[in-house]
Amino acid sequence: HLQWSIYSKVVCGYPLSIFFIVVNEFCERFSYYGMRAVLVLYFTYFLGWDDDLATSIYHTFVALCYLTPILGAIVADSWLGKFKTIIYLSIVYAIGQIAMAISAVHDITDTDKNGTPNDMTFHVALSMVGLFLIALGTGGIKPCVAAFGGDQFNENQEGQRRTFFSVFYLCINGGSLLSTIITPILRGRYEKNLKWQHVIIRV
Repeated sequence: HLQWSIYSKVVCGYPLSIFFIVVNEFCERFSYYGMRAVLVLYFTYFLGWDDDLATSIYHTFVALCYLTPILGAIVADSWLGKFKTIIYLSIVYAIGQIAMAISAVHDITDTDKNGTPNDMTFHVALSMVGLFLIALGTGGIKPCVAAFGGDQFNENQEGQRRTFFSVFYLCINGGSLLSTIITPILRGRYEKNLKWQHVIIRV
């Protein structure tokens, strides 16, 4: 009933649900590519892996992200439908990002408070779980979102449908581009703040 109540509302000639779909896709792409932009650095500088291992895990993760759409399509077509598949796997996606964020907090296992984690196994395990959930989420919703957006239009809204797909793919590329630029900048500023904190503590 919620789905159809949103569908029935029209804003500027477009179904209200379209705006949620477009904003969600922008945020999803921003989150995914922003995380990917610093992932290898996280592996090498935080987890302490060498370049070969970090690169291997990175490419394994990316490959998994492009394999899981097959699973998402099967689930949507034969079991849950597009709407529920998007909702449930978006929750899985969010849990994965939360797990990745927690895995990067060294204070969790820094028992002697020297700034270095004492149990890297915890951080590695949690980050791998997080990456698996992210791959499942981002890949699982990929075959569903665009098709679900197209389903929101009536047969007499062909022009609005074309505009939607143009804006939809603009948001995909815009979110990817902005996150790839902004995330490394934020990381650099964060590192500078940490260095200043260490200097103040030592003084």
